Amino acid sequence: MRTQVAIIGAGPAGLLLSHLLHLQGIESVVLESRSREDIESTIRAGVLEQGTMDLLNEAGVGDRMRAEGALHHGFELAYAGRRHRIDLRELTGKSISVYAQHEVIKDLVAARVAADGQLFFGVRDVALHGLDGARPSVTFTHAGQAQRIEADFIAGCDGFHGVARPAMPQAGREDYQRVYPFGWFGILVEAPPSSEELIYARHERGFALVSTRSPTVQRMYFQCDPKDSVDNWSDDRIWAELHARLENRDGWRVTEGRIFQKNIVPMRSFVSTPMQSGRLFLAGDAAHIVPPTGAKGMNLAVSDVRLLAAGLDDFYRRGSSERLDRYTDDALKRVWRAEYFSWWMTSMLHTFADASPFQRELQRAELDNVVGSRALATALAENYVGAF
Repeated sequence: MRTQVAIIGAGPAGLLLSHLLHLQGIESVVLESRSREDIESTIRAGVLEQGTMDLLNEAGVGDRMRAEGALHHGFELAYAGRRHRIDLRELTGKSISVYAQHEVIKDLVAARVAADGQLFFGVRDVALHGLDGARPSVTFTHAGQAQRIEADFIAGCDGFHGVARPAMPQAGREDYQRVYPFGWFGILVEAPPSSEELIYARHERGFALVSTRSPTVQRMYFQCDPKDSVDNWSDDRIWAELHARLENRDGWRVTEGRIFQKNIVPMRSFVSTPMQSGRLFLAGDAAHIVPPTGAKGMNLAVSDVRLLAAGLDDFYRRGSSERLDRYTDDALKRVWRAEYFSWWMTSMLHTFADASPFQRELQRAELDNVVGSRALATALAENYVGAF
């Protein structure tokens, strides 16, 4: 089998890259270890920056996002019994949309299928070869048959645990990582929205987040021990914890409902550089991870593939490799900015077991500064909507 770009991974990064390349007249093949049903049903967060919304619309895959996504013009910071609104629209002229990642994946899969794109689900034994030459290849097993794809380029969009990053030469590589001493306990709830916008709450018992997935399904999180087990948390205990952390002086309370999913999300910051070697390029979680506090994960993947698609277009249309050569440098400018923002939001809103009373008061003072200063609130809003 021959193609121009072999893409490993059918998450948002791989699927969007394939679709952008298709719009530019560039052939690609997408390989995914999971089934189509699995990738379209795994419910994950979905805060889309303005730039992500714009690109999905430009690529012709934004119809359902516009119709079903919740457009938010702000969010709230809650602490010390009060809620303070960050007006994204007023501060930046931009907004965000809450539209779950698996819905974005559904839209992209449908677009690739409609365009007769080559998608292989349920592949096994994926291996990359000849990455330093002009004709790299990928071998894999699909439906019990061994197969091989020869390509001009390979895009590793297969996440933190995929095969692409380990295939990178180890000489000259740098991995940067911080593992946080807490995780997020997440629940999905059948209930109407508790709030029109997201609420990020800091409480002495730990962080909590109120989000939404649809008019009838809500997503909520609270800070927990990453080694804890969901079996230790009854529904009653969960609601008691959320009420305690989200209690408000004006009497507002989170809306309860039937909890139908529980999970614990570990927290880490991770960057692997460079993001390219020879004819192999990394995008999305294969190259970097951010704690979810900053809502940057999927948006960083979109930013990566926007750059990569532009570089490949230049290569095929103009015979220029200039953009591809600087892909790592261009991508990392945005990656490290998002890593900083996500770390800052995490540090400001979570409790740390080893924090002194002095450090806890500094956290409160930082929140006071953010909500009390237009300049600081604007900086937060610009980072949140992805205005840079």
